[in-house]
Order: sequence, then structure tokens, then C-alpha cells
Amino acid sequence: MLRLEKRPNPSQLWGYLAPVLAVIATMIGGGFMFALLGKDPFEAIRTIFYDPLFSEFSWYYRPQLLVKGAPLVLIAIGLSMGFRAGIWNIGAEGQYIIGAICGAGIALALYPAESIFIFPAMVFFGALGGFAWAMIPALLKTKFGTNEILVSLMLVYVAEQLLASMSLGLMKNPDGFGFPGSRNLQQYPSAHNAEIIAGSGVHMGVIFALIAVIFAYILLARHQLGFNIRLTGESPKAARFAGVNPQRLVIFCLGLSGALAGLAGLFEIAGPSGQVSIDFNVGYGFTAIIVAFLGRLNPFGIMLAGLLMALTYIGGEIAQSNLGLPSAAIQAFQGMLLFFLLAVDMFTNFKIKWASTGGRT
Repeated sequence: MLRLEKRPNPSQLWGYLAPVLAVIATMIGGGFMFALLGKDPFEAIRTIFYDPLFSEFSWYYRPQLLVKGAPLVLIAIGLSMGFRAGIWNIGAEGQYIIGAICGAGIALALYPAESIFIFPAMVFFGALGGFAWAMIPALLKTKFGTNEILVSLMLVYVAEQLLASMSLGLMKNPDGFGFPGSRNLQQYPSAHNAEIIAGSGVHMGVIFALIAVIFAYILLARHQLGFNIRLTGESPKAARFAGVNPQRLVIFCLGLSGALAGLAGLFEIAGPSGQVSIDFNVGYGFTAIIVAFLGRLNPFGIMLAGLLMALTYIGGEIAQSNLGLPSAAIQAFQGMLLFFLLAVDMFTNFKIKWASTGGRT
């Protein structure tokens, strides 16, 4: 008879193996799913993981890895701070939306003025918008003990309705012939988050994502606050005994994750997306949860996981176009990654033992 036995200490080997095995299991599970849809599973997997990097059009797809990976890394870095401390912000998608609205609102309010200060102001208010939206579950938790998971998640739907309202009302392009959506910020030089090097995919969002990775590593490895975050997640009782203020930690972790999600929304709406529209958000806030755990809540691991998830986005789009795969299948494929990661991750803390039944059946 097989049973699970808790390990005295988490296995470092399984900690490193879990993401790799989860990716392999996702390929196998995804292959079965694609076969059931009547597609060649090997061709589908090759299209998703190989074509964006090595096909004849890879010169176009490779820069897109940075474009799509940057918001995922920015959001996941913020989420990982809270997850390490046992603070669960599931509403980064809403903070992403609000940051985009606030940042774009500055540009649209000042249109058509030209100034070098417009984009920095957009960055500031984008971060501030995400921070303010995250403060709602933070303050409710610290003052009234509400569950931050439920509050932050419900606020996503409020943010989506606000986005639709802005697209159809206050921020609608007056020269847009009645179509929903704001002016295109890509055509507004002072507000456009353009590529720093043409054709490279590197814009300010990529730079900020790299800065966030370095900042998070230094915070966790070298700063007292990072130690408090890790201690709270590993042993809440020891953290309280050490004098860690749990309310301050909640506000910091939720505030930081909200600000980074808001920045991701701002850089996206001022760059690749270009305008406030009903369908602006594409689920980066939820996908970043997968990225955070796939990267083992480690800043550099998150950076690699963000690029891997960006690869599935780009490869998924190619598969939809070339193989006729439905978008829902690609989303399910990405969701498998988290499912298998959580399943395999069980062996980090548990091991399988063979228990004798003593002759009983």
C-alpha cells in the first residue's frame, strides 16, 4: 500500500526538478489534448516551443518574447513578495487595468501637448493607480480581517467594468467615429512607450522588469525587510516572536504588487496595446500567478519563467493561425502548467512510502 509521508525538511532536489517535470508533463498532457482536437500533437508542440525561436520568421517573433514577457515578470515579481509571506493577492489583473487607466488618463488629459514630463507622469500615476487599487484589500484585511483573496479577486470585475465605462464614455476618442476606445497613444510621441532600439522589443517596460528582478533579489537576500518576508512565510509564530509587524507587511506586499501591476498596465497601454479599449486586458494578471510559482518565487527564476510563458503566448498565436487550434485550447495548455507544477511540487514536502498492510486486504 502506498502512502505519503511528510519529509522532515523540504527536498531541494525536488524543488529544482518540479518546474522542469511540470513543463514536460504539460507537453505530454497538452499533446493528448491536441490529439483529441484532431491535430498532430508533435507538430502542435513544435509550433508552440520551437517556431518562435528557430523558424524562418524568428527574427520577428524573438523580440516579442521581451514585449510579452515584461508585464508577466513585473507582475509576478510583486506577487511573489506577498506569496512568500503568505499574503495572497489574486487581483493583479484589476491593478493592471487601473494602472493602465490612470496612466493613460494623464496622457489623454494633456493631449495634444508635447513635453518630456508627460511619460514620467504617466509612469508615476500608473504605479499609483495600481497601488491604490491594491490598498483596498490591504486596508480591509488589516482593519477588518477580511480575506484578501476574495476582495482582490472581486475587484478585478469592478476594474473590468470601469475599463468598459472609460472605453465607451469619458476616454472615448472624440475623433473615433463613435467606435469604443481612446485615442491611440502610439501616435502621441510624448506618451508612446516606444522601442528603445528599433526591432529589439526592448522598451521601458522591459527595463523596469529587469530593475524589479534585481531589486527583489537584493531585498530578499540582503535586506531586513526581505528576511521578515521570508520568515513570515516559513514560520508565522517565529516572525511574531521576532517582532515582525504583520499589518505593515500586508500593506507593503500588497502595495508593492499593486504598484508593479499598475506599471505593467501602463507600459502595455502606452506601447504594444496603444489605447484604452474594452478588450485591453488579456489575463496577464492571472498568468503571472503561474509565472511566480513556476519561477519558485525566486526573482531570476521568475524572469526565466516569464520568458517561457511569453513563448507559449507567441507559439500559441502561431498555432492558432497555422494549425487552427482554438484559443481556449492554448489557455487550457497554459493552465496545465500550473496544475502539473502544483502536483509535482507535492514531492518537495512529501515522499512516497510503501506501507505493509499486515496481510489485510
